[in-house]
Amino acid sequence: MSGANDDHALRSDNLRMVGKLAVVALLMFAFGYALVPVYRSICAALGINVLSLSERALPGVSRAAPNTQVDLSRTITVEFDANARGVWDFKPAQRSLEVHPGELATVVYEFTNTQPRTMAAQAIPSYAPKQATSHFNKLECFCFNEYTLKPGESKRWPVVFVIDPKLPKDVTTITLSYTFFEVGGKVPAEPVAAARAKEPRT
Repeated sequence: MSGANDDHALRSDNLRMVGKLAVVALLMFAFGYALVPVYRSICAALGINVLSLSERALPGVSRAAPNTQVDLSRTITVEFDANARGVWDFKPAQRSLEVHPGELATVVYEFTNTQPRTMAAQAIPSYAPKQATSHFNKLECFCFNEYTLKPGESKRWPVVFVIDPKLPKDVTTITLSYTFFEVGGKVPAEPVAAARAKEPRT
């Protein structure tokens, strides 16, 4: 009788342990899936990520150039940086550009998916120094959208921007940095017919 009771207690303990492990696994999955949104929220709160509502692509809203005057008395050096959180190539076509406040400028970023699979990703911008954030106006930017790229596919994306002449006088260099993150769960599953076609024939 005691042996049956011991077996029953052991099964109960095992079931409780399996339940706890399942909860831990679900929590870990949820945490990994939420990393990018959490990162965006933290960066927005700290002011190091300015992918704000004013920068997002909104249907039916055009981005007209701000009504500014070009300040020829000042020259700002804009440095371009790229960070890739994954196995792909991501870089600016040029490392720096000198512009006058109020002058329309363009830089191109290059991206190549070097993975053997389709991926979905989006870039998040940040600026240094922090006080330049509200004075760096992007009229066109690939960071407004998510992109799906096939294996080996390459893209060249322009960033069109204007620096507000109200930029503090002591700021002479601005660094524009992009970090590319893969967006989980955005790539559709491979069609069944295509998957079967890849299976080895016996």
